[in-house]
Amino acid sequence: MMSETQIHVIARQMLEQHGFEAIARAAQKAQACESQGEADEAREWRHIEAAMKIMRGPHQS
Repeated sequence: MMSETQIHVIARQMLEQHGFEAIARAAQKAQACESQGEADEAREWRHIEAAMKIMRGPHQS
C-alpha cells in the first residue's frame, strides 16, 4: 500500500505529463484493476484520481 506522499507524487507527475487527461487515465487504470480482481491496486488508483481532482481545484463556470 502506498503512502499519502507517494500518492501525491504520482498524481502530480501524471498531471504534469498528461494534463487533466491524467484523471481519466487513473480512472481507467482503476477500472481495469477492478475488472481483474485487483481491489487493492484499484483502490490506490482511485486515491490517485481523487488527489488529482483536489490538485485541479474547483470547476469554474
